[in-house]
Amino acid sequence: MMKLALFGATGRVGSVILERALEDGHQVRALVRDPELKSTHENLNYIQGDASVKEDVEQTISGADAVMSALGTDKNDALTKSMIHILPAMRKHGIRRIITIGTAGILDSKREPGKFRFHSSESNRRLSTAAEDHCRAYLMLKEAGLDWTIVCPTYLPDGERVGTYRTEVNTLPDAPSSISMYDTGDFAYSLLLNNEHVRERVGITY
Repeated sequence: MMKLALFGATGRVGSVILERALEDGHQVRALVRDPELKSTHENLNYIQGDASVKEDVEQTISGADAVMSALGTDKNDALTKSMIHILPAMRKHGIRRIITIGTAGILDSKREPGKFRFHSSESNRRLSTAAEDHCRAYLMLKEAGLDWTIVCPTYLPDGERVGTYRTEVNTLPDAPSSISMYDTGDFAYSLLLNNEHVRERVGITY
């Protein structure tokens, strides 16, 4: 049994990770904003708060064996603001393993070596605000000296659980399409158990 600190548990990928962890009998402490959420599972403890607040983050992380973050970004640098508190809290409490959900934009470009995808012609997004927030979070993880992994899905519809997909370290597999929230969550959760891809970004697509 593992004690898991989970951020973004009410989101699409986060809810998949939460479900898998509880199914396997792990204890989960999840930081949520919504006070209406009630914990109905004996191994789930909701903490009402905000990932941009140091005390809330520390309360969530204290006593955990590992951290998972499926937080989404917004136009106010939500990921950067959370990572500022998550990483010091992990060091303070001696926690080494963190798995986060990123975006394919922060993978390396194959067409233009030396660039991130969101800086290259591989990306057709006009607005890069979200990718920039993800990129800052990645650079903070990279410098943190912890055992991090960032799962970087391409286009992410709700979809369904297919169970087969392609992954590639630091880049996106050729001819990418989409990847469902279920397969993204399943893959991220699997890394918690097998400890693969430490200190790597992993592109994932069908």
